[in-house]
Amino acid sequence: MEIITQMADYFLHLGEYLAQIIEAIGPLTYVLLFLVIFAETGLVVTPFLPGDSLIFIVGTFSGTGHLNFIFAYITLLSAAIIGDSVNYWIGSKIGPRVFNKENSRVFNKKYLVKTHNFYEKYGSKTIVIARFVPIVRTFAPFVAGIGKMSYKTFLTYNILGAFIWVTTLMFIGYFLGSQPIVKNNFETAIFVIIGISLLPILYEFIKKKLDEKKEKKTEKTGYEDIKEIFEKEKSD
Repeated sequence: MEIITQMADYFLHLGEYLAQIIEAIGPLTYVLLFLVIFAETGLVVTPFLPGDSLIFIVGTFSGTGHLNFIFAYITLLSAAIIGDSVNYWIGSKIGPRVFNKENSRVFNKKYLVKTHNFYEKYGSKTIVIARFVPIVRTFAPFVAGIGKMSYKTFLTYNILGAFIWVTTLMFIGYFLGSQPIVKNNFETAIFVIIGISLLPILYEFIKKKLDEKKEKKTEKTGYEDIKEIFEKEKSD
């Protein structure tokens, strides 16, 4: 049990342990980074894994010379694109059955409803916008699969969203990591950067509390409601 707890702590705070991981496994770090981002974007059962914060920290470590920027960038970008694509196909196959069930230990219907609300507001652009919204980022491709969004349309937004997401966060992290003040105070800087990168999660937590009443009004959302959004987009 203790080993499982330690492993969970490593994955949830991967940015903090990244220096140790790089030192311990070297080039295999890129494989680990791929798997974490793939799971965070591709599997609805792991929305708790680090996404924004990890990409940001990887950019910082690239700026300080701990990681190769090009290798890291290609790794994270491909993981984000492939992850969303796998999530889409999972949603198209098992989504309709899952969406009409009440909460289980695996799927929290509130997350699905929240993502549905995003689609109602932004349509297919949700695939891009959701990249910067924890939880919704994981469920957006799943819901697109449920609603049978055209895969060609989905893939276009998937690639665009992944490019903007990974490029923005990595380049900001790289810029900060390449600054002398960061290199000379690396450990302190990393803690500050981790704190900054977690701000979107804090924002979402506060927003969730403020929006709880609104979400209760849409708890009856079902599979047909999801299909209706994408059918409407096709006819427009």
